[in-house]
Amino acid sequence: DGVGELARHQLATHEGVEVAAASRPESQRRAFTFVDARGERTITVLGERMVPRREDPLPWERLAEVDGLYFTGADPDALRAARKARVLVASSRVLATLRDARVPLDVLVASATDSGERYVPGDLDPEPGVVVRTAGPAGGEWRSADGRTGHWAAAAVPGPVGDAYGCGDSFAAGLTFGLAAGGELTEALELGARCGAACLAGDGPYAGQLRLSDGSSAQ
Repeated sequence: DGVGELARHQLATHEGVEVAAASRPESQRRAFTFVDARGERTITVLGERMVPRREDPLPWERLAEVDGLYFTGADPDALRAARKARVLVASSRVLATLRDARVPLDVLVASATDSGERYVPGDLDPEPGVVVRTAGPAGGEWRSADGRTGHWAAAAVPGPVGDAYGCGDSFAAGLTFGLAAGGELTEALELGARCGAACLAGDGPYAGQLRLSDGSSAQ
């Protein structure tokens, strides 16, 4: 529908994203975002979520060429295809799909405070290589499957706070990019923290995005 095409245009034209998306006869779902005085957001979503399915006519073979993939939703067969990527990072928001697909994840991004993004050891088989738990301004912590642990600090916000819409996914995208570029976990987490902080300094999910020209490489 019109909203779906608007999203495609925004991503492709203004954000520089190459979009591969299936079409659906249903309407794109809508969302209302409520922002408080501190920039924290609450999202109310209307309509059913639409995700890619392995049967969709998409260029699945290109996944084998991907250095890093951040998985936020699809059917189990599509997730199995996504495992062709060299680095596979996934959100705990789709735990049921991850459980059904039973693919090894390099990193699972969960939350230390949000019950909707909670992960408990044993929820997935096989266990992810690393589980990171975000804690907003407190940074976050990570634990590897072999028992190693660590913590990262939140990055400084590079300007006045806009709103928190997109900060979590910006963190995860930065983490994925850092690992895909060959960085160590600690370097990738630092980059993710910078991406989340940059997003917080913008209005909405795109205005504050950290760019390569800002020195956001994983070096």
